[in-house]
Amino acid sequence: MAPPGTGTENLLRELAPQVLGALVRGYGHFDTAEDAVQEALLAAALQWPDEGVPDNPRGWLIRVASRRMTDQLRSEQARRRREESAAIQILPAQFQAPAADAGRGTDRDDTLILLFLCCHPALSPASQLALTLRAVGGLTTDEIARAFLVPEPTMSQRILRAKRQIVASGVPFRMPPEQERPARLRAVLQVLYLIFTEGHTATSGAALQRLELTGEAIRLTRLVHRRLAGDGEVAGLLALMLLTGARRATRTGPDGEAVPLAEQDRSRWDRRSIAEGIELVTDAMSRTALGPYQLQAAIAAVHAEAARAEDTDWPQILALYELLGRRSDNPVVILNHAVAAAMVHGPRAGLALLESLDADQRMAQHHRLDAVRAHLLEMAGDREGAITLYRTAARRTTNAPERRHLEARAARLREGAGTSPQVSSKVDPADAAGAGRAPSSRPGPASPPRPTAR
Repeated sequence: MAPPGTGTENLLRELAPQVLGALVRGYGHFDTAEDAVQEALLAAALQWPDEGVPDNPRGWLIRVASRRMTDQLRSEQARRRREESAAIQILPAQFQAPAADAGRGTDRDDTLILLFLCCHPALSPASQLALTLRAVGGLTTDEIARAFLVPEPTMSQRILRAKRQIVASGVPFRMPPEQERPARLRAVLQVLYLIFTEGHTATSGAALQRLELTGEAIRLTRLVHRRLAGDGEVAGLLALMLLTGARRATRTGPDGEAVPLAEQDRSRWDRRSIAEGIELVTDAMSRTALGPYQLQAAIAAVHAEAARAEDTDWPQILALYELLGRRSDNPVVILNHAVAAAMVHGPRAGLALLESLDADQRMAQHHRLDAVRAHLLEMAGDREGAITLYRTAARRTTNAPERRHLEARAARLREGAGTSPQVSSKVDPADAAGAGRAPSSRPGPASPPRPTAR
């Protein structure tokens, strides 16, 4: 037995999807298997600190979970027999627990298959998020509920419905057919991206960031990258997360207030994450077809490489956004493109780009359009127009630090205390416009619903 340590929780979280994959492959019954794995994880959390971590922790968890699952299936079968007044039969072999030393299935890692299963198109995006965090991320229902600011019973019901939908769909536990994999992989990456962006700038609540979500998104994306190292978009997404997450310690002040990019202490950025992110995206762009995640990561890399805000290579960022705009109809790409155009060609160029969003229903009543337009009006010297739109954006956002930041900008302009907008209002498009996500593709009030909604 290995001695227990502070990494036990991380080990259990890493092993959880592997154990679940082994049980589903061996027994089927996704919903019952998931419950059995949770019981095995709880047993490990209680026993390992005192008894030590087993030499084969994955095999230990699979054996314990198999026994728990066998007990549940026996109980269910007995109940059905009683109800049907049937004669007692021998439990089918597929419901019998393996011997303690059998180690069946312990040498196979089905985590990637499990991710595809949790992101199955039969599920709503909100259900995909919740089930991925539970079954693959290893988070408890309470942890997921707290991350999305909903009651635990509400989240429990959402996860239960998702598991039942998976069972009802009859989807086999295997990799999707070759012709379906590109589309299914895009769905997996989108779910991981949404988990990250919700953690990067929370939809609502008192905190700007939810680091448990960004950390989990990075961990799961690393997992996918290890298994699909040759995929450029997987590498691009991981690079984007690392480069964006490298600034997390500087995005809020002592009281939780939002700190704009230009005012962040760049000496506190995580240089190891930045170096890894740059290496990932550089390699991916040199050997694979360009995709949206690679382009967003390249933009984040340009920001990360600037020693000072005024050193930012805005012409390069503008060129990258123009490329991204040809590959995506995401309205947030246009928001970010407008900021970059304003920094290169002046605020009127950026304002002209925003006009195309006025009729876009995905941006209707969304605070980010008001916030970016206010920023560009401030740059253009239209103080009153900027004040009005900063206040409108502040009323529309449901994130408290964002609201305070927008109200403070309006107040400074009203008091005439604002400094030159060319310096003080420079923003990272990822912060100004939501890390590249469209309002309609994040778990917020718009479609699809966030996990709070029914």
